[in-house]
Order: sequence, then C-alpha cells, then structure tokens
Amino acid sequence: MRLLTFLRFMRQILRDRPADLDWIQRQGLLAVKLTQIFALRSDILSDEKCQQLQTLYQNASQIPAEDVFIGIDRKAPIGFREAFESIDETPLASASVGQVHRAKLKSGEDVVVKVIKNQSADEFRRDVRRMRRWLRIIMLVYPKLRRVGNPIALLNHVSDYTTRELDLRNEIKGAEELKEIQTSISDDFPMPKLRFPKYWKELSNEYVLVSEYIEGTSLEKGIDEKSLSWQTLLDLFRIHGAFLFGVGTFHGDLHPGNCIIDKQGNFVFIDNGAICHAPKKISLSLFNFFDNLAKREYDAAYESLMKMSDSELSEKRIVKFRRKMGEIYSDFETKSVGEQSLTRIMMKTVRAAVEIAKADFGEEAFPIIRALMYMDGLVIRTHPNVKLIESMGPYLKEFRTGLKIPSQF
Repeated sequence: MRLLTFLRFMRQILRDRPADLDWIQRQGLLAVKLTQIFALRSDILSDEKCQQLQTLYQNASQIPAEDVFIGIDRKAPIGFREAFESIDETPLASASVGQVHRAKLKSGEDVVVKVIKNQSADEFRRDVRRMRRWLRIIMLVYPKLRRVGNPIALLNHVSDYTTRELDLRNEIKGAEELKEIQTSISDDFPMPKLRFPKYWKELSNEYVLVSEYIEGTSLEKGIDEKSLSWQTLLDLFRIHGAFLFGVGTFHGDLHPGNCIIDKQGNFVFIDNGAICHAPKKISLSLFNFFDNLAKREYDAAYESLMKMSDSELSEKRIVKFRRKMGEIYSDFETKSVGEQSLTRIMMKTVRAAVEIAKADFGEEAFPIIRALMYMDGLVIRTHPNVKLIESMGPYLKEFRTGLKIPSQF
C-alpha cells in the first residue's frame, strides 16, 4: 500500500459516512486486515461505523466457483476431487484470506472445504514492507507513537498472524495446541462446552483445508437474530478468558464469525490458524488489572497496569497518573458497557499511561487487548445495559484459583 493510497484509506475509515468496502478490498489483503482492526475501535469510530466495517469478517468479496475449482485442481493433494461426492459452488462464507464451501465426502461425512484466495502472499509481504518504511519516517517526526498505538508494532502483529493464516495447515496445528491445553488443565479447570472441528489431514495442505461441517449458529448470526443470552456470553468469557489470562496461549482472531454454537450448546472455535502467545508479564499484569477493577481496588489496578511498561517510571509521574486515573474511573462502577465501553476506557487508560507516566508498552500486549475488544464489541451489540467488569468478577476469581494465577510475577 502506497502512502497516498493509505491516506485515502484512512479517510474512508474515519469519515462519518459508510466506508466504500469494495474499494478497500480492491487495495489488497493488508487494507482488509487493517479495516478489521479499526472495526474494533469504538473509542474513535461510531458504533454504526464499527458494525459496517465488521461485515468484512465474513462477507468479503467472493471468488468465482470456476476459479475455486481451478485452484483446487492445481494445488490440492493428489486424489482430492475423487474423495468427494459433491462440493457446492456457492460459498458458505468468504473472509479476507479464504473462502469456504460446503461439501460431502464419498464416505458420507458433511464437511467444508476452505481454499486460500488468489491474493499473493508475496504481494501482502511487499505491502507490509512498503508501509513499514514510511511508518518509520512518520515515527521520527512523532516519536510518541512508539509508546502507544505503536503503528509498526501493530503492523508487525497484523503481518505475523495474517502470514500464518495464509498457510491452512496452521489451522490444524492451532486447534491441536488449544485442545491439548484444554485437556492438560481439565482436572483443575474443566471446559466441557469447548470443542474444535474434526480435520481431514490427508485432504489438506497449505492451500486447501477440509474440516467438519458444524451444525449450529455463529455468534455473528446470533447477534443478528438477537438470540444470544447474557449467560451464553459469560460462558464464552469463562473459556476464552482462561486461555487469555491463565494460560497466555489463545485464539488470536475470535471475532463473532469464528465461533459457532453447535446443536448441543458447545462453543466450536474455527479458523484456529492465528494462535497468540502472550508473555506471563503481560497476561498476569492485565489479569490483575481487571481483577482489581472488579473488586474496586483502583490503586492496585493502576499499579498492575504499570508493570507492563518496559521503561522505569518516576514516582512523580506515577502520582500524576494515579490522579488522572481517578478522573477516568470516577463513576466507572455505575456505568453500563453501552455508556462506557471497555475498549473506550482502556484506550483512555493506555493514553494516560503513556502521556503522563511515560510508560512504554511493547507490542506483546496488543493481541490480548484486541481479543478483549472483540468481547467488548460483542457485549455492546447484544447486552449494552450490563456492567461488564462487575459480571466478570466471579470468573476472574475462578481463574485465580482454578488456574493458579499468582498475585505477582
């Protein structure tokens, strides 16, 4: 993406009117991935604009069926087509990286076939390199950007997980990794409502993936149908939060299109190719921050957040930061998530930490914060009147005891 194209892209994102999503998609995979990030930023965009951008999670531009089958014939494992009784020409879903078609194996199983779109991985990496070059120039002029919302750190994060998504074998590896963790902690923290799709490894490779067809409803569809109960979202937080805070290894792209509630009421995580690993320092600091917020121990919460900083902080600046936090969180416990979203208040908190305390947050915190933004957006769209942190309290307590999370690192 060239500089002038990026400026036009930002105008599409920040303007009050709906963005031209067709134009954005024509700019390539990097533009789509950045749009998906901005779709979480309810602190700078209206809820309506965020919801419009979120349509790119599952409703991206489609590739014609004839191109799908040409790609399968060229890149799928030998004997692939012979294993199928049928493959639907109309896609079930089309996302930024891949397109999914329902199919039936000759052995009788209903499956889905995911194919990588023709967007070149080389083209994506070229766009990333080009953007990284001129971002470095911008950061020489605005060095504060290095400490908060570091655009190069964000770009590196997008580049890392997108590159992994471009190799569909990583979906199988990611699901296996999370399932192994689920099994290893099952005695102390059972998660019976979580499962993963079955995969056919012998029919899958870097470009094509065959997995179980899940009978159920995606969270995205549940939002549209207004069928997601508050308890359902809390059950999801119990599962996803355990990976985020207690383990530090988690699904890095669990937007509402990537979780299906099956007919038995289980949460099925799909698109498991972007597994993130947060350092203990980050996951523990953020856990203690939210745990102390839930207990209304605000000074302890601010202190926990500061432990994420990579730089030494002066006591004088910390005092000023605490004073600012008192202003930001003065009526925090009385407001619903619709009145004061978690994303919005987190951005205010991070900005104050950087500008007042001169904290230096590295890029490692972004994947967890992004995951929490997904949860926050899900709650805003379904149950805006709840008090999210207050509701999280009992589950944070269960994480502490069941996953043996220490008070300090």
